[in-house]
Amino acid sequence: MNNHVIIIAEAGVNHNGSVETAKKMIEVAASSGADYIKFQTFKTEKLVTASARKAAYQEIQTGAEGSQFGMLKKLELDEQAHIVLMEYARKQGIRMISTPFDEESAEFLNRLPVELFKLGSGDLTNILLLRKLASFDKPMILSTGMADLMEIARALEVLDKAGLPKTKITLLHANTDYPTPYTDVNLRAIQTMAREFGVAVGYSDHTDGIEVPVAAVALGAQVIEKHFTLDRHQEGPDHKASLEPAELSAMVKSIRNIELALGSSEKRPSAGERKNMAAARKSIVAACPIKKGEKFTVQNLTVKRPGTGICPLRWDDIIGTFAIRDYLTDELI
Repeated sequence: MNNHVIIIAEAGVNHNGSVETAKKMIEVAASSGADYIKFQTFKTEKLVTASARKAAYQEIQTGAEGSQFGMLKKLELDEQAHIVLMEYARKQGIRMISTPFDEESAEFLNRLPVELFKLGSGDLTNILLLRKLASFDKPMILSTGMADLMEIARALEVLDKAGLPKTKITLLHANTDYPTPYTDVNLRAIQTMAREFGVAVGYSDHTDGIEVPVAAVALGAQVIEKHFTLDRHQEGPDHKASLEPAELSAMVKSIRNIELALGSSEKRPSAGERKNMAAARKSIVAACPIKKGEKFTVQNLTVKRPGTGICPLRWDDIIGTFAIRDYLTDELI
């Protein structure tokens, strides 16, 4: 079975507006073995009003002073920067995508071009952006943080009416709290969403550490997205809830191991097990010397290794029959 999980190394805005930092992040993501590196594409003027407050987690990480507008303006990457980074990612052997936050940015990314679109949780209810992305007829990954099933169903309905089939959509279970407490993760929602909507489902993780995304893969997540940073102690809204390079590599390695471990749904002995069956299983053997013609009983038979003789499952078939030759103690019947 093909259990390959798509891993998205989320650079987001952890480049702090620096193209050189973004390049270093591309190098880290490529060396980790992730499938994609993802940035965020927006024009601050089209994303947020000048007076909008920061989100609660942003205030914790960057301080309550200043507006969301001012914070985000420092984190913008212009179109030329995207072009440079796309080419740099290609040379590093990793694919680059980005989350658009407005229609103009979405159109730019489509021209760049990106091979798929990732839409953040905050735009699950943005019918204009949903329709815009659907019009490009490219695969879409849609985060569902802060949403209930009815809102997700509505978003899928919008995409369907705009011409994007379910086969091109992947939903990501997510919790939009940075970092997310373990008690709020609710990983079982991955299975609920897959069952409810009949689409591919993954997980966008904002917890500390790597355990939860690895567990999500075991529960059936087909895509994993995780924020990373070059240094968790940098200033910025997302660094504290991000993995550092060594942790990102460890997460990717762990997920790849789980992919192998998932294997097939068929229950059968593996090749490795078959080599051990004779030594580990047991057979019916003589518990004491037995003469030809003597009846087999619970007193003169027992069960011991190796498993190269009659299987103990046939115990009831053998008891009460008669020996066709002499047996020594411990000899296989």
